[in-house]
Amino acid sequence: MRGTKKYSHVIDTPDPGKWELAGYEAALPITEKSNPITREIDKADPAQIVQLLKDCDAEIFQEEDEALVNYKRLYSDSVLKTMMDIIAKVQEMLKEPDNTLIVLSGGGASGRLAFFMAVSFNKLLKGLGQPPQYTYIIAGGDRALVASHEGTEDSALLGIEDLNKVCEGKKKVIFFGISCGLSAPYVAGQLDFCMNNLDIFVPVLVGFNPVSMARNEKIEDFHSTFRQVAERMEKLQESHKAFILNPAVGPEGITGSSRMKGGSATKIILETLLLTAHKTVSKDSEVSEKCLLEILRTYERAHKVTYSQSKKIAALVKQAGTSLQKKAYVYMVGWHTLGIIAIMDGAECIPTFGADINDVRGFLIGDYSEMFNKEADLIAQGPKFAFSEEDFVKTILPTLTELDTVLFLFTVDDDLVEVEKLAVQVKERTSNMHAVCHATVGQYLPASLKKLFPSIISIMWPILFLEYEGNFIQRFQRELSTKWILNTVSTGAHVLKGKVFRNYMVDQKVSNSKLFGRAVSILQSLTGHSQAKCLEVLLQVIYDPEPLSEAIRGAEVSKHIAVATEKTRVVPTALLCLLRNCSAQEAHLRLDAATTIRGALDAALNAPGRKRGASKADPDENST
Repeated sequence: MRGTKKYSHVIDTPDPGKWELAGYEAALPITEKSNPITREIDKADPAQIVQLLKDCDAEIFQEEDEALVNYKRLYSDSVLKTMMDIIAKVQEMLKEPDNTLIVLSGGGASGRLAFFMAVSFNKLLKGLGQPPQYTYIIAGGDRALVASHEGTEDSALLGIEDLNKVCEGKKKVIFFGISCGLSAPYVAGQLDFCMNNLDIFVPVLVGFNPVSMARNEKIEDFHSTFRQVAERMEKLQESHKAFILNPAVGPEGITGSSRMKGGSATKIILETLLLTAHKTVSKDSEVSEKCLLEILRTYERAHKVTYSQSKKIAALVKQAGTSLQKKAYVYMVGWHTLGIIAIMDGAECIPTFGADINDVRGFLIGDYSEMFNKEADLIAQGPKFAFSEEDFVKTILPTLTELDTVLFLFTVDDDLVEVEKLAVQVKERTSNMHAVCHATVGQYLPASLKKLFPSIISIMWPILFLEYEGNFIQRFQRELSTKWILNTVSTGAHVLKGKVFRNYMVDQKVSNSKLFGRAVSILQSLTGHSQAKCLEVLLQVIYDPEPLSEAIRGAEVSKHIAVATEKTRVVPTALLCLLRNCSAQEAHLRLDAATTIRGALDAALNAPGRKRGASKADPDENST
């Protein structure tokens, strides 16, 4: 086990990875690199899939290695110092609750996490008899919380407008802009606005690339690129007027899928620093690095505890994969915050895997009346936005079949009578129901509930003899554990369905500028063709059957995205066009004839006269 005299690891973290070598996929930022750990995940069985994703998640906690590129890691001195500096700013807000606000913001998965954490910390304040001080902003508004709505994160001006609305009348605001890849225009606009109003705002950027790897493409209708915004923040950080919190946590297990490791690292980092701030304010004590490290260590323990259940998680991956392979569905029903994690996981499968809304879908059991900024945006908006217990009972329950998988997520502290009642109803429709149950040492499930489920992943947590905030540490551990399990199950199920090639999300939606750029990158990586050629073919597929004109080629990316969002299988079609040198129509026919998308691509890459994959896009194995 590696470690330093300052910090000894709870889990065995992997040795520094190949991705940390200077030449590895040098043109790509860390968050868009292909992780060498999972290069063959598309060929893995369920047990291997769980092991590979476990190893990827462990990279979050890995130390820096000065012999390599020396990316800043979570435990780097500079990252811990930045966290301490931000905690001091949060403390100032907590000590003066009148006319101050702590705002968390992002698009897509980052926006959902912003919502999640704002809800958690307002609940903590309420338990202490204090008014709420947190709010969240998500690109696309509350409707984007429960259904994928990716395109809205491309507008910097909309980000500024939304920030202005929530901060009206506030005298001091600390703003956390979350963008895992340092790429979202929505967040760039907000950070830029904060820097123009430093008398009110303290801007904090949270992401997982060095500033030099921040996105540098022009943002439509805006004066700066994301990188220029981040560079400006770097200068302000010297005087503690702005902060960038951007440790490298390694490439995603599925290339670019920041809902996974990026989302987990966001939760770990922000909850740690916010909880440390609350703890020290309530005890009127100085911030100490020891307190910070103690909380970070609890998240490492969560990794160890969660993946001690790998065998049962693998069985669930296999079951969910079978449901998707048979064109059935995976439903996740969670109590309280575990239900929010279920909703997030399901919504994020849509852009990541080109999934149907029902393929993997989450529901929230329990009171949600105090959670949302604009609950009215979610009510009576149609089946796409249905997420409550009532929605599940009325619309999903009557349609369940034996092919569907239903996963219950709860803790022993929840209303187990309610859990049992719903489980009995589900069992009348399908026996294919499973559970993830969190308990503290000494707690047990009643036998009547236990016997309803063919399999239960029982996660037992140690008793924490801590003050009020200690209850939240345990709650945060359970949430992260559930997130890791659901990310693994939904990702593994789509891998088994053939939606992943090597470790690329080859059937992703092309629904915002980040995903558009990633689509071009995937085409380059898997075919070895030039960026210009890959862009040309991608546009041909997007606009098919309309021929490409110079006007289309010269149009803004937002126009391409508007057309692509309405289409399916854009990336695999373009891949086949490039690999087979064929038309979009022929590529569609090949996809229709194949059992899986992965199968169609594998056949094309292994066609006579081709080597498997574009080996020239891969670094020379012997050079490392």
